[in-house]
Order: sequence, then structure tokens, then C-alpha cells
Amino acid sequence: MTRSADDRLDITFAALANSTRRAILARLAEGEATVNELAEPFNMSLPAISKHIKVLERAGLITQGQKAQYRPCTIDVKPLQEISSWTEQYRHIWEARFDQLDNYIDQLNPKEKNNE
Repeated sequence: MTRSADDRLDITFAALANSTRRAILARLAEGEATVNELAEPFNMSLPAISKHIKVLERAGLITQGQKAQYRPCTIDVKPLQEISSWTEQYRHIWEARFDQLDNYIDQLNPKEKNNE
């Protein structure tokens, strides 16, 4: 992985490290929204929400458009796809660990296995 790809991952993970920003992304996964709409479920000021939006924008996770007099936010999945690709390289480790756990559980409960 190149340094710039590492840097992008760092920025993306840092943006996702905050639960408010993850909630904003979850909302945007349903469709575009204005800053006011994104702010509704939170007990914080519009400037605070705007700061979270700026972090997500810098990470490339959202974009703000220009429609008439408002600027709707939309999700950009490319950084999430990069995270998915990065984590995929570890899938074989997770699967092996789950297989080990299954074997261990089978050893603990041999009677249940025989009853199936």
C-alpha cells in the first residue's frame, strides 16, 4: 500500500472514530440531507454539526452540493470501499479464528452435536 493510500486510510478511520460522524453517514446512506436535517437528532449546535461535516468532507466521505439556496450533503462510498478492501486482506485470519472457536464449542458440548 502506498503512503498516500495509508494517509487516506488514516484520515478515513479518524473521521469514523466519532459516533456522531458515523450517525451522520448512516443518515446519508438513506439519501441526501441538508445540514439542518442532519443536525435534527443531535443535541448540539449547527456550528458543531458543521465541524463534523467538514471532517467527513476532508476524509472524502461526503460531498456538499449546491441546489438553489441550500447545500445538500451526500455520501461518497469510495473511502468506505478502500476500508473494505484493506480489511478484506485479514478475512482469512477471522475465518480461521471462527473455525477454531467452533471446534472449541463442539468440544465443550459434544452431547448437543450428537443430538442434531
